[in-house]
Amino acid sequence: MSISNLDKSELKPTALDDWESMLYIFCWIGTFGWSSSTRANKTGDSGEPKQLDRWHKGTLKEIAKAKRADLDTYNAFQAITGEFNLGLKNIDLLFNLVKELRDVLIDKSSGKLAGALKKEEIILNTKTGAYENVVLSDPFEERVAKWEELSESLLMVDFVGGYAHRTPPFGFNGLGDIVYLRTYARLKADGARERWHETVERVVNGTFRRLHEWKRQQQLPWDAQEAQMRAQTMYDKIYSMKFLPPGRGLWAMGSALTEERRLYAALNNCAFVSTRAMWDKTQQSNPAKPFAFLMDAAMLGVGVGFDTRGTQVARDCSILVNDLASTSKKPTVYRIPDSREGWVESVRLLINSYLDPTNDNKVHYAFDYGAVRPAGQPIRGFGGMASGPKPLAELHAAIRSTLQRNATKPLSVTSIVDLMNLVGKCVVSGNVRRTAEIAFGDPEDAEYVDLKSYDKNPHRMAFGWTSNNSVFARLGMDYTDICKRVAANGEPGFQWMDNARRFGRMGEPNHRDTRLEGANPCNEQGLESYELCCLVETFPFNHATLDEYLETLESAYLYAKTVTLLPTHWPDTNSVMLRNRRIGTSVSGIAQFLTHRGVGELHRWLDTAYQVVQKIDSRVSEELCVATSVKTTTVKPSGTVSLLAGATPGMHYPESRFCIRRVRVSKRSDLLPALRDSGYHIEEDVVDKSSVVVEFPIDHGEGVRGLKDVSIWEQLSLAALLQRVWSDNQVSCTVTFDPCSEGNQLGSALDYFQYQLKGVSFLPRIDNGAFPQMPYEAIDEAKYRQMVACIMPERKCKLHTLIDGSENTDPEPERYCTSDRCVL
Repeated sequence: MSISNLDKSELKPTALDDWESMLYIFCWIGTFGWSSSTRANKTGDSGEPKQLDRWHKGTLKEIAKAKRADLDTYNAFQAITGEFNLGLKNIDLLFNLVKELRDVLIDKSSGKLAGALKKEEIILNTKTGAYENVVLSDPFEERVAKWEELSESLLMVDFVGGYAHRTPPFGFNGLGDIVYLRTYARLKADGARERWHETVERVVNGTFRRLHEWKRQQQLPWDAQEAQMRAQTMYDKIYSMKFLPPGRGLWAMGSALTEERRLYAALNNCAFVSTRAMWDKTQQSNPAKPFAFLMDAAMLGVGVGFDTRGTQVARDCSILVNDLASTSKKPTVYRIPDSREGWVESVRLLINSYLDPTNDNKVHYAFDYGAVRPAGQPIRGFGGMASGPKPLAELHAAIRSTLQRNATKPLSVTSIVDLMNLVGKCVVSGNVRRTAEIAFGDPEDAEYVDLKSYDKNPHRMAFGWTSNNSVFARLGMDYTDICKRVAANGEPGFQWMDNARRFGRMGEPNHRDTRLEGANPCNEQGLESYELCCLVETFPFNHATLDEYLETLESAYLYAKTVTLLPTHWPDTNSVMLRNRRIGTSVSGIAQFLTHRGVGELHRWLDTAYQVVQKIDSRVSEELCVATSVKTTTVKPSGTVSLLAGATPGMHYPESRFCIRRVRVSKRSDLLPALRDSGYHIEEDVVDKSSVVVEFPIDHGEGVRGLKDVSIWEQLSLAALLQRVWSDNQVSCTVTFDPCSEGNQLGSALDYFQYQLKGVSFLPRIDNGAFPQMPYEAIDEAKYRQMVACIMPERKCKLHTLIDGSENTDPEPERYCTSDRCVL
């Protein structure tokens, strides 16, 4: 009998009472077995387990109180499950089932994990003079209020149970397993790590809770049965890696970050901010706003693009950087709170003191770091360990130095990029292990184009690496001189804003996106200032038929569209995102698809799929009563997500069919013993003495060509095809070229492809062994077979149990859009 019935509560009876009663039946079966012949010997004096005596002996009120106590926390519930008969067939399935049921009924019944006990307080009754117990709250009241939502989660419990003992289809000989365990397997309420089927359940439940919440807020109809079918389809598609949410989504969706803290910005991949409006009256004397936005977003794991347009505004309006070096005024002391917000606010105050033209009194700041947690303490929610205040103090000093050099003159292009890059460096040092920024400038501005020339700007060598630099290219411009720089080091990249604003898919002008101001760091999304974007990744090659792929697109689109319903904590961002509802449904594994099915099939699949996505967008947007998305499709470069699925990243070809993929692992990682035991080659890290390097042998598939066999012209042609038949946003295309044989062809290639692309970047090919422990190394099949033979599959499975060991922090998420290496 449910607790509410035992209490004779006045709460409304719901289906949750039946689910609760089922939980008790399962606990009884787990303890006693299915019949008298399977009963355990673990009994008390009464002939029954002592703990379950409390559930059927005594008054109804006493039984209800006992059940509340036993269900209240996971540790308390272990007293019940600890008496299960381990000799029963499939007892592990039953054990997992009762854990899941209790988790939904008790822990998920309240956003604050209220448990099952009533919250009581002893107070004095002034009329009688006696002390009485007064119930302040009953967590079961909130459970009743959310019974429909919880019932849907409970239906998923039974569905998910069918996946618990499957082997996840992770790719690349254990690399996918490692990436998952160290990046996306969050801690559960019982302290254990998630398994893949549980991560997928968290993500899907979180997605549909947000959908349900939206419809409830808008007072729109909700069909629970249809929602359950959609959720189960999405679950299977993610589990089987037909599509995957972005790494940000796998890490954050359905976690406390979104369920309790409502930090929905963390679900988005990328952003852009312009410096053009730094001194607009609407900024209210807050010219530091773009820099603070970039820092805040970067600390949430969102990659950010920015421009240098603020320099021209400062010059045109004669706005000078304040000289604070000679002021005799005492500084205002700001005690920095131990939070992301506190770090960002300190940077905003400091930059504003130099850039605010109304700071006539020369107000300047000193900082008190006493409240910032020391280095080495765990960071709850966002994972990893605290860096202490040192990186922030260094950033403050660097900001002062940068702006004081620029004092009494208009803010320079160099200063804008330096400030953004310095923020990126701080974020790296302050726990996020890599940053993603892209700077955009004028191709005819020698100051900007020379920023990566460290012989001319030696001070930038310490932080210039934090951004890729690109130019706002003009159609028909002369690319000769700028391509000499590209041939030397691969930068700058190129962004054609005329094409991005005019076209959806290239060749289809629609002028729907005329407010675009830049793009994200990997250049697959044109964006307005302060706009974010959520991307999802589909894998056409993982589908047997086009019809199966079209079904996957429904789930992939729905995930991304749901994220557009969720507000951020930035009003400027919300005003853009609610209008545009921009998403990016991406494709990966293109090299594998082309190898086995050809260009003709790729063209047919993606052209058909694009039309289907537009129909889905119209139908679902009408269902949700929101605007259709200004753009819906993209090709992202992919990072760790494609590694999970064993797919080549985005449109790019691999280094070689057979490769070594090197991954850095901390020497303190609890994975190392299992990795060694499994036979992976491990060696000391030549760069970071606190890490080792683990080598994973990779086979990208029979017939897949390496980059040496794919010319720059074929790479650019593939990008143009994808921009024409699939992506109405952009195609992230980094063209790898041979500096000796192809470097002199870059200008001619741009002359042709500037009318077929929205953006492109280049990367000079580096020979194997150019520097030690390169992330990818091409190997032959014999070397690959030799390495695979050393890996013992029966021991590799230990990786999924060892992760429940000593590390008691959530994983650090995939940061930003992509990377040329995994840092674990």
